[in-house]
Amino acid sequence: MEQETIKQLFHQEFSKMVAVISKRYGLSNIQLAEDVVSETFLQAAETWGIEGMPENPTAWLYVVAKNKALYHFRRKKIFDHKVSPEVRIRRQDQGMPELDFSLQNIQDSQLQMLFAICHPAIASEAQIGLALRTLCGFGIDEIAEAFLSNKDTINKRLYRARKKLRTENIRMELPPEDEISERLDSVLRIIYLLFNEGYYSKTQNQVLQKDLCLEAVRLGLLLTEYEGTNLPKTNALVALMCFHASRFEARQTPDNEMILYEQQNSALWDTALLKQGMRFLELSAEGNEVSSYHLEARIAYWHCIKEDTPEKWEDILHLYDHLLKVNYSPSAALNRLYALYKVKDAEAAIREAEKLSLEKNHFYFVLLGELYTKRNVKKAKNYFQKARSLAKTETEKQEIKKKINSLG
Repeated sequence: MEQETIKQLFHQEFSKMVAVISKRYGLSNIQLAEDVVSETFLQAAETWGIEGMPENPTAWLYVVAKNKALYHFRRKKIFDHKVSPEVRIRRQDQGMPELDFSLQNIQDSQLQMLFAICHPAIASEAQIGLALRTLCGFGIDEIAEAFLSNKDTINKRLYRARKKLRTENIRMELPPEDEISERLDSVLRIIYLLFNEGYYSKTQNQVLQKDLCLEAVRLGLLLTEYEGTNLPKTNALVALMCFHASRFEARQTPDNEMILYEQQNSALWDTALLKQGMRFLELSAEGNEVSSYHLEARIAYWHCIKEDTPEKWEDILHLYDHLLKVNYSPSAALNRLYALYKVKDAEAAIREAEKLSLEKNHFYFVLLGELYTKRNVKKAKNYFQKARSLAKTETEKQEIKKKINSLG
């Protein structure tokens, strides 16, 4: 029981504690902040296993983290010699400052940490890894699994990212008001990528897959609580994530097999997340900006309506046409072709598909296979076989094999 509680608390509190400690002692000491928090949870596992769970586990963790941080910084003399001037003691007679684990300071610290991690000086791949570690509290093993990588690669990536935080003297603070909107684009992009890592995950760890999505939603909601970042594009991204996350339980069987959209049981869709998505979609309509998140959120909204009507697919096709002009991507181009097929016919979609020629994308060949299924079985089978050879995971290969078998 203690083990499960500690694991849950680790995911809930790790990022908060690291953010508060890093804010107080300087972002250059982020690695030490992570070590302090990790030691705190290790002590919790040992102590609670013997003495039992304290009445308020979270408060216990905060107190122990405060004491450990104080000990580490005193012992290594970091506070006196390495901590940047802006975080030194303002009044010497008060001695070492206490860490502030109030709800407001936790939220402020996490928001500032989010902007620090998404600083343009840090490479995009490193930003994602650092966000998973520092803001979402994922372990190195979990991050490696999410990226289909190994611990050594992830550790090196995180090392380079933390080094950038030090050498570029990146501070834990929000950008000036006139820069927030521009910097917010980088932050939203990282949250969007985090969500996609979970939603289209190649990992076999389904808990990790769902956790990634929920962490991305949490970070998006954090941005909506601050006036400077609560912009229409922020609300659009949150709406998009809520709509997609609402269909999580209906997307796969207990055996981890993918369930196609047409076969999903809409009774399993999360109505609370759907309502939340609708609320943020309405909020995103304020102002004149139409971002790619607005368009994707609207498309995701239509996919939360199970009825197959001409109006639905005509609007989806129109939205994809607009999206490709705003932010072109191969996946959006492929998804547009399915909408084109629904609005017109397979012939029109095939003509457009052959212009794309995405020879290394297995989804491209899956789509061609689908389009040819009722027109030319031999061609359809060839395309599905090509898709299966390019698929990266066993789950995808099995799904494609089912399609091949269904052709006879």
